[in-house]
Amino acid sequence: MKTKQYWWGLCLLLLSLLGMAQQVVAASGLIILCYHEVGQQGERSDDPFAVDARSLARQMEWMQAQGYRFVSVDDVLADRAGKKALPDKAVLLTFDDGYRSVYTKVYPVLQRFHAPALIALVGSWLEVPAGGKVRYGDSMVPRATFLSWPEIREMQDSGLVEVASHSYAEHFGQQANPQGNAEPALTSLAWQPGGYETPEAYQARIRADLQRNSALLKTRLGHAPRVMVWPYGSYTQETARIAGQLGMPVTMSLDEGINTGKTPLSTLRRLLLDANMNLSDLAWQFKQLETWPDGIRPQPSRIMHVDLDYIYDPNPARQDENLGRLLERVKAMGASTVYLQAFANPEGDGVARALYFPNRHLPMRADLFNRAVWQLRSRVGVQVYAWMPLLAFDLPRDNPVRQQRVLAQGRQGGVEQQGYIRLSPYSPEARQTIREIYEDLARSVQFDGLLFHDDATLSDVEDVSGPAMAANRAQGLPDSLPALQQDEAALARWNESKIKLLDDFTLELAQRVRIWQPRLKTARNLYAGVVLNPVSQSWFAQSFATALQHYDQVAVMAMPYMENAAQPQAWLRQLFAKVAAVPGAVDRTVFELQARDWRSGKPIPSQEMAGQVRELHTLGARHIAYYPDDLFTDQPRLVDFKPAFSMATRPQE
Repeated sequence: MKTKQYWWGLCLLLLSLLGMAQQVVAASGLIILCYHEVGQQGERSDDPFAVDARSLARQMEWMQAQGYRFVSVDDVLADRAGKKALPDKAVLLTFDDGYRSVYTKVYPVLQRFHAPALIALVGSWLEVPAGGKVRYGDSMVPRATFLSWPEIREMQDSGLVEVASHSYAEHFGQQANPQGNAEPALTSLAWQPGGYETPEAYQARIRADLQRNSALLKTRLGHAPRVMVWPYGSYTQETARIAGQLGMPVTMSLDEGINTGKTPLSTLRRLLLDANMNLSDLAWQFKQLETWPDGIRPQPSRIMHVDLDYIYDPNPARQDENLGRLLERVKAMGASTVYLQAFANPEGDGVARALYFPNRHLPMRADLFNRAVWQLRSRVGVQVYAWMPLLAFDLPRDNPVRQQRVLAQGRQGGVEQQGYIRLSPYSPEARQTIREIYEDLARSVQFDGLLFHDDATLSDVEDVSGPAMAANRAQGLPDSLPALQQDEAALARWNESKIKLLDDFTLELAQRVRIWQPRLKTARNLYAGVVLNPVSQSWFAQSFATALQHYDQVAVMAMPYMENAAQPQAWLRQLFAKVAAVPGAVDRTVFELQARDWRSGKPIPSQEMAGQVRELHTLGARHIAYYPDDLFTDQPRLVDFKPAFSMATRPQE
């Protein structure tokens, strides 16, 4: 009788979900699911990702009832090779860490559904003798928690289960900064009292580990793995390259989204399932994967633009206390993203004379960026963008590249430096120096995006340095500003070339950072005048239209006081209207408000800022930021600003 009630209840549940599921269109891509431990129903577990066996069976029943088809790695590779297309609504099941429950609980379910699966194994855990203990995270667990070699061989020999590598001994968090943060070992440079691991030593460590696990699995199971599943879903382009060289061209992360024909086999995406995911949640997740481009639902954002200069203190204890206060404030404010300063600028002139991460060219004020990013991402759960200058680096006096600066034509006819101190983007030596700074940033810690500072600009009288004028000659342009100004066509070409130069250099730097940060998003600060008055493109060498093409987001400085607007609210409405007139621009534009009036030095009243947020939200803005946030003076005031700004459902709580 209980069995009949169970199946009847299941049928009713499936019918209740049909309305939601029938809107899911036929898949053009591949959904990969990531499971971990699978336990008995009612069994208590401290693992937030442990799914009970009955839930797993119900999920597979639901998928099958909705027309999803379980596929193998062989099927995926045959599809990519053009031999046999994947079925519509293809699903690949994966199980990480090699729990024994894969044999006792999962394997019978796979047999029942004739469903292939991939299991990812950590070699060092399996090498522990029977009766021993395995270090799993911060705990020691019995060896019997994990699969035995005979169990693995039985499942592999059935043809249903393929074995993947999950590293030999790199599934742990290692100390990755002086403050003691434990970060994924496969994607962080180890820190010891003598300093950081070198990139060369890091590569050798990763190669040796992956090679050792492949050799172990081949010896024990007769087959070397062809799939690498990254511990914690964390990887770099370098680790993927090494895996490919070692015979594992397929690697899997925990990146969001569905896998299409354009998704590289070296970066396949997976959906992580946890203990709380019921059938309704699963149906909703599948709907998102099938509905949105790449399976990722666009989300609005609320962004705090934070100066690490506020957090820095020569006393490490006070600095850590300041960081703790920042974490509490970001969480309380209900932000989704933080634009975090990676360079030191206590002078407030926007020029980097020191950095907050180890690097080859500038002093390190403090090794603070790594810890701040890791704490914000892991403890507060926000996305973090590294806020960096493009050109505004004031190198030490003994660095010969220091003099390779942007120069302007002065009013008296002479050549001078105006505005920001900037290295010339026309100088090969300056560009190489900046590349190396960005490479060092990329190695510092895993972050989500890059925000290019508002120094990425050249005025209508810049750059007239020697390298810049040599570039003009190479393009067939006049090599002096007076000659350019006398030829309207040449002047227009010069302005367009400068816009392209800055755009291209930012994109090149982003690609260099992606070697270590494969999921990197990009944003770029633009002056509001570029949006309001296209003629001003030549004043800044910035283009709203090209920025929308090149960056994931364009952070427009929606700062009416900086622009001397007589009526700030009306000015904001005008700015939004200009953005909204460009198809698709609202979805890509961040409206960045000012929290301080730099003309008077006084803070903008928090209620006024809250009113600006409400106004922009009412107009339809999706992404709103503000700068600066001052946690020590509570500017903007949390009690006044949070109800308008917060992403929380009930911001007043």
